[in-house]
Amino acid sequence: MSSSHPARLFPLVPKRALAVFAHPDDADVSCGGTLGAWAAQGCAVHLIVVTKGEKGTSDRSADTEELAQRRTQEMFAAARSLNLASVECLEIPDGEAPEALWLLGALVKRIRKHAPEVCLGHDPTSVLFGSVYASHRDHRAAGWALLDAVAPASAMPHYFPEAGAPWAVEHLLMAGTLSPDAFVDITGSLDAKIEAVQAHRSQLGEETGWVADSVRQRAEDDGAVVGVQYAEGFRHLILNG
Repeated sequence: MSSSHPARLFPLVPKRALAVFAHPDDADVSCGGTLGAWAAQGCAVHLIVVTKGEKGTSDRSADTEELAQRRTQEMFAAARSLNLASVECLEIPDGEAPEALWLLGALVKRIRKHAPEVCLGHDPTSVLFGSVYASHRDHRAAGWALLDAVAPASAMPHYFPEAGAPWAVEHLLMAGTLSPDAFVDITGSLDAKIEAVQAHRSQLGEETGWVADSVRQRAEDDGAVVGVQYAEGFRHLILNG
């Protein structure tokens, strides 16, 4: 872990939160424990999914529209596991988020509608994870669009005036980061996260028993950083707090 700030527990449970992630399973994998923990404590948690995820298969014969429908069903099932207040998919084609020039305005509109104290999304600056993983271009595009939306577009009246009254988000938590400095205790919501992740069978296969061990180990590693049983780590940007 590398960060310019000491690791700490995120200091609040917001009344309203908005998560913006690229694909139907991204929020659950990245921060399902946090969303579930906050929802259980009375936070109205809203989720925006940017793409349909219809290309998320190595099967050359797959019907992509059928896969998109299945992934939508999985997305809503996962949301029920976490008790989310709402879920919306912007239905950009998988892999095309960087070309969606209207995405910034769409996010500003939804931020102003839901008035979240905290937004959560991808860390667009984290691209290469060692020698084993590169961040998906949709992750990067969704992360940059959210960053631009909260810093400063949604708070400024002359940006997208047709999108509603300005709203200043106080905190941005960026998941999938190489520089985590804020952690949320998910000890009480780990089981809900596992259930949410396991809902995405189109991505995992029908045998999902290994998912619980993987999710638990990652949460245990993050928890050890701040002295709790299970946690999720984020890069924390204070905007208007």
